[in-house]
Amino acid sequence: MFVDKAKIRIKAGNGGDGAVSFHREKYVASGGPDGGDGGRGGDIIFQVDDNFSTLIDFRYKRKYVAENGQNGSSRNCTGRNAENLIIKVPRGTVIRDAQTGRIMADMSTSEPKVLARGGKGGKGNANFATSTRQIPRFAKPGFVGEEFEVTLELKLLADVGLVGFPNVGKSTLISVVSAAKPKIANYHFTTLVPVLGLVRTGPEKSFVMADIPGLIEGASNGTGLGHEFLRHVERCRLIVHVLDVSGIEGRNPAEDFDIINRELENFSEDLMKCPQIVVGNKSDMASPEQINALREYIEGKNLPFFVISAGTTKGTDELIKYIAEVLDTLPPIKEFETEFIPELEPETGTEFSVEIEDDIYYVSANWLEPIMRTIDMDDYSSLQYFQRILRNSGIIDKLEEMGINEGDTVNILGFEFDYVK
Repeated sequence: MFVDKAKIRIKAGNGGDGAVSFHREKYVASGGPDGGDGGRGGDIIFQVDDNFSTLIDFRYKRKYVAENGQNGSSRNCTGRNAENLIIKVPRGTVIRDAQTGRIMADMSTSEPKVLARGGKGGKGNANFATSTRQIPRFAKPGFVGEEFEVTLELKLLADVGLVGFPNVGKSTLISVVSAAKPKIANYHFTTLVPVLGLVRTGPEKSFVMADIPGLIEGASNGTGLGHEFLRHVERCRLIVHVLDVSGIEGRNPAEDFDIINRELENFSEDLMKCPQIVVGNKSDMASPEQINALREYIEGKNLPFFVISAGTTKGTDELIKYIAEVLDTLPPIKEFETEFIPELEPETGTEFSVEIEDDIYYVSANWLEPIMRTIDMDDYSSLQYFQRILRNSGIIDKLEEMGINEGDTVNILGFEFDYVK
């Protein structure tokens, strides 16, 4: 079964809680607080696995939860960080946030992508001891890991996509120019799933061709089978539009050309910007008048036109050679840019308070807690987002009003940093 779309829920692990503990040892008076920090929760990481070709496994398992971090313990022992949960997907899988539809990751390369970050561990009471607060009897709980409902959408990585009406000879063509073995028969919708074939053009040179199930009029609106697989054409660097030049089934190939291009445009305007080569197949059953009429029509649209007979392999070598030359001039396979930004802007009217203790500015704001859980302090763009929230909420203005100077320490929910103007 070929499955190219699925919806799942992912949940990163929660951070372990910080410990409240005091050092107790014989002959050691007033040992002081020694509660350790909690461990970090496990991340949800997506990884490409080329052994997978469909998303069928996600039809049977729809929830993926990473481990929680271990709680801290006495003697300043930090809890164990949880193992990350790695989810393997086929190459070409695009992951979107189910709620907004925005792209979270494009799994086109072998680089693993962290989609949900585990919660940071809470601080133990040893972190809160000061000269005036020597017996802190509290600790911070661990932060909750990120959780998302995501859709997985497989968009095959192919250099060339074969499109056209059913039974025009796309499967025959890919079978004679590559090692692919699609089902071939003299009836419509023989191809029910996309078929990939590797076409070799030299000792160390090749490209990937995809046979897309036959399109019909209305495909972009859900008619027929092809609409399910139009997404696989989106990544192609080059479209090869196959027409039945013989008109043996009573259709006009010129009209077929216009219909299919209209469906491609309705599905995605970007598809119409993709370079296109038109192929008149089944030339062995066509008259010279039919071939010349189609050639005149296609070349009138400034598109290259090739006459072949896939069944007898006539003209296929010239076609493949030309395709390889065109691909050398085109950019690499399209990758989708990440669009997802957590919608965590604070609501208007949020309240906060700032207190100074031992020259440290302690900021208290309950609404900041869920936002802090999503901030990666090692990531520049994440820090910019955090700074924008502090500015928009009035916290920075309040700190400046209280006379904070550059280099002074600010503590927000246990996270400390030096203030920089």
